[in-house]
Amino acid sequence: MSILWFLLIGLCAGWLAGKVIKGNSFGLLGNLIVGVIGALIGGFLFAQLGMSQSGLLGELLSATVGAIILLLILRFVPNRLA
Repeated sequence: MSILWFLLIGLCAGWLAGKVIKGNSFGLLGNLIVGVIGALIGGFLFAQLGMSQSGLLGELLSATVGAIILLLILRFVPNRLA
């Protein structure tokens, strides 16, 4: 059941990060990918800073912060596909 929570938190975090950074969402799959990668980034950064993220709100906060950082980094990567 924990993988389901991880995916749901990632989905919510990706949606929130999309609202904060870009102003809209990336669709269901895009939000999920951004949120899951953001959860990994946020969990790593919070651990390095000695901050604990316990409970649903703490996990959502760290995943959202990580997703925002991911989107800010991706903003500076040139898009060579277009």
